[in-house]
Amino acid sequence: MAITIHTSFLPHTDPDASLAFYRDTLGFEVRKDVAYGGRRWITVGPTGQPDTSIVLEPPAADPGLTDDERRTIAEMMAKGTYARLILATADLDGTFERLQASGAEVIQEPIDQPYGVRDCAFRDPAGNHIRINQLR
Repeated sequence: MAITIHTSFLPHTDPDASLAFYRDTLGFEVRKDVAYGGRRWITVGPTGQPDTSIVLEPPAADPGLTDDERRTIAEMMAKGTYARLILATADLDGTFERLQASGAEVIQEPIDQPYGVRDCAFRDPAGNHIRINQLR
């Protein structure tokens, strides 16, 4: 059986700021930008990987959520504890410098972790925790 990751979802609070971060700062391709019911879903993905996408979606868009659940999601997003994504690059230090120069919020500078990974971390415009690993 062959299973791949096709699409993951991350919430956004400002579609234009998220689009600028993922497209302009990270260099992802925009695959779809869909407005519906006053909200926007933006699908992005790494160049050269057409089968892997991230959908940037309005938080708590699910009509089945309660108001308390929506408040909890908003609180967790504000703290950066609601969603996270791990990316990878062959040039961690160069990527870190480019992201830092863009004004992205740094959580952690590049470091060799005790569990064998060299990585850094940022928050995207919605507060999502983005870690970037060094490919070895």
